[in-house]
Amino acid sequence: METRFTEHQLASPPIKRANEILRTCVHCGFCLATCPTYQVLGDELDSPRGRIYLIKDMLESQRPADEKTVKHIDRCLSCLACMSTCPSDVHYMHLVDYAREYIEQTYKRPITDRILRKILKILMTNQKLFGLSLFFSRFAKPFAPLMPDKRLRAMLSLSPPKTKKAEQYIRGETFLPKDKKKYRVALLMGCVQQAINPTINQSTINLLTRLGCEVVVPKYACCGALPHHMGSRDDSHKLAMETIKSITKEIVGDGLDAIIINTSGCGTNIKDYGYMFQNHPAQGEAEQVSELALDITEFIDKIGFPYQADLSVRVGYHAACSLQHGQRVKTTPKELLEKAGFEVLEPLNSHLCCGSAGTYNMLQPKIAEELRNRKIATLEAKGPDIIATGNIGCMLQISSGTRIPVVHTVELLNWVATPSTSPKSLVSLKADLNF
Repeated sequence: METRFTEHQLASPPIKRANEILRTCVHCGFCLATCPTYQVLGDELDSPRGRIYLIKDMLESQRPADEKTVKHIDRCLSCLACMSTCPSDVHYMHLVDYAREYIEQTYKRPITDRILRKILKILMTNQKLFGLSLFFSRFAKPFAPLMPDKRLRAMLSLSPPKTKKAEQYIRGETFLPKDKKKYRVALLMGCVQQAINPTINQSTINLLTRLGCEVVVPKYACCGALPHHMGSRDDSHKLAMETIKSITKEIVGDGLDAIIINTSGCGTNIKDYGYMFQNHPAQGEAEQVSELALDITEFIDKIGFPYQADLSVRVGYHAACSLQHGQRVKTTPKELLEKAGFEVLEPLNSHLCCGSAGTYNMLQPKIAEELRNRKIATLEAKGPDIIATGNIGCMLQISSGTRIPVVHTVELLNWVATPSTSPKSLVSLKADLNF
């Protein structure tokens, strides 16, 4: 793609990077076939290629973002399916992330939008505040149909009917291996995840300690993924820097073999810290954190999973976009589940998003609901006993529209690895995981 940035504009690192990405695009249109919003809306401006044209025009002209551009950029899920499809390796993620930053700097959103986005950034990056909001949402949920704003209705409808009580907020604690120590790892828990379903983190800790890991949980607030994808650069970088400093203390101390992430939306962001903090005094530390970061399934596959059960349990596997497209971890979770003894079923169009995408299902509820219904239809068509995925957002999104239990992949792996007096079966699985 031909670009016309001036030398003065190219002196800005973000514009220079945007120019590099734009020039890589050859207008082929392969991305249209795998873009969820284009599949639903049929508007080329709601495809990666269309958005690239809008971003190019906005950045080249250095004009404030207009309503049309904002509408179509806001509709992007950042699922990154286009990056998996693109034959030219266009790094759409860095381009759309910067476009969102530019929009937040130059476009004045309606007051209701600004308030809602502020609330989401505050609540969803603070584990305790989010947990408190979940408590009150249970009382407000029956009144959701009366809410004047469809986005508020969506927020309440996504609130789980019950949450598993977190016995404690375990940041700053260390968990010793059950036998001989082989590895020392840090676990990043996820702000929303620990408040909604602490069982995921507990399963992760149990499995890792059983596999010989000393598990430390750093004292950090939030990885910054959510405000990053909302274009709030200052907020996201502040939170990310706190995370980097917290993890670096563990690296400098007794060292780390890996940084374990079981919330894939966070993982994609953390693995990009090196880019986010380029030309920053902490670039070296940021790059080190990115290099050590692994999804829980990547790490387990790396050290080996020695457990297997004779099962007749059908698992519908939903590949979270942030894992399969953002981190290019495509087959590992399925292979681990199969190795554990599960029958793994992959739905049609498994590359398409479920519509969760961080805060997308609350800010763009109509499109998100359509994508959720399509995803659930393809999963239910396989007749699974249970649905597994690697991201808490996907779990909430899918479970809001189906009666099939939805769990995290690590919960199933931990269940197989945990000794039991009763035979492993679908009945005992449902009993042990409280379905």
